[in-house]
Amino acid sequence: MALPRQIPSGARIVVRVIEGVDPTDGRTKFRDYVGHVLGWDGRTLELSRDAAANGSRPQQHVAIDADTIATLKPVPERPRTRP
Repeated sequence: MALPRQIPSGARIVVRVIEGVDPTDGRTKFRDYVGHVLGWDGRTLELSRDAAANGSRPQQHVAIDADTIATLKPVPERPRTRP
């Protein structure tokens, strides 16, 4: 996949990362990260990963190596829920 030269800071994206090949079934495994871009230099994507909607995972800072990115696309903001 050809990655973009620029990704605006603050953009909300989903990034699918190649985790490797599962030795038991031989299939490629992926992990998805959804969050806001903190920085992109063409080699490393700095992302503020969203907290899980069900509260099982807090927000976290992740650095993703460009060589592991399978796909990358913008996603809309989460709808705001009323209290």
